[in-house]
Amino acid sequence: MSVPGPTSPDGVLAGPPHGLGAREPTPGLSDASPDEGLLEDLTVEDKAVEQLAEGLLSHYLPDLQRSKQALQELTQNQVVLLDTLEQEISKFKECHSMLDINALFTEAKHYHAKLVNIRKEMLMLHEKTSKLKVLLDLFCGEPPMHPLQLR
Repeated sequence: MSVPGPTSPDGVLAGPPHGLGAREPTPGLSDASPDEGLLEDLTVEDKAVEQLAEGLLSHYLPDLQRSKQALQELTQNQVVLLDTLEQEISKFKECHSMLDINALFTEAKHYHAKLVNIRKEMLMLHEKTSKLKVLLDLFCGEPPMHPLQLR
């Protein structure tokens, strides 16, 4: 990391950075400003910056790595939970489909019973109409037809 401005071989700033040139003295003010010489006193050494960065990393990096590992474990557990949840949902849907199938079979039995009753009633009505035709033929004087000829 470098600081703009001329530096000496030992890394100390030799002068102010570009754009922070020497100030022109303002008439009426003293030549000694409280900020004067502050930039000269500020020293930045690359070695110190590197050591500070390494110290900062060594302080926070283990916690960050543990947090990263914990997050990865949580993510894996979440994936496992989602898979398990999907399986349970599919089982639940199968149970409901079985209930629906059972309801359909119950309804089919009910309608089958109705159809059987309707068939019985139709056969009974057919027998009654056949008997009525025979009686009508007897009253009208016509010879009774054979039951196979009634169709």
